Amino acid sequence: MAAAAAAAFLSPESRVRAGGVSGLRVPAPVTMDSFFFGCELSSHTRSFTFKVEEEDDAEHVLALTMLCLTEGAKDECNVVEVVARNHDHQEIAVPVANLKLSCQPMLSLDDFQLQPPVTFRLKSGSGPVRVTGRHQIVTISNDVSEEEEDEEEAELRPILPAKKQGTRP
Repeated sequence: MAAAAAAAFLSPESRVRAGGVSGLRVPAPVTMDSFFFGCELSSHTRSFTFKVEEEDDAEHVLALTMLCLTEGAKDECNVVEVVARNHDHQEIAVPVANLKLSCQPMLSLDDFQLQPPVTFRLKSGSGPVRVTGRHQIVTISNDVSEEEEDEEEAELRPILPAKKQGTRP
């Protein structure tokens, strides 16, 4: 069950590489880690880029949960823009929030998922705006240890019928 849930975060290429399609079957061991993510945009730090190492074989997803104005924010429009890549791998910039202290100081993004690299920009306003979410890492391990092989063999041993006991006089 956990492998199928983790496979939902994999790209179609990774699902095929792992031996499954549409998250139906993933024969390789899959691990999923989740880490808290947060950054702050302000007049001093107008942008922040979240990126991962390119040599990493894991699938990375940044799931955004909330944007909110923090202490010291003025009652002005604070527009937050996300710069990421679309399905054609072209860089696009999209405004995702317009926060104002008097009418909308926070916005829930309900796990809005992006693949790194992702840049957050404070297009207008002085903030500070806090961006929060989770960095999810899905790793497919093609290395099977001897211990795991022994466990698999033990699970596949046939069930033998019970021995009949002698009749009693």
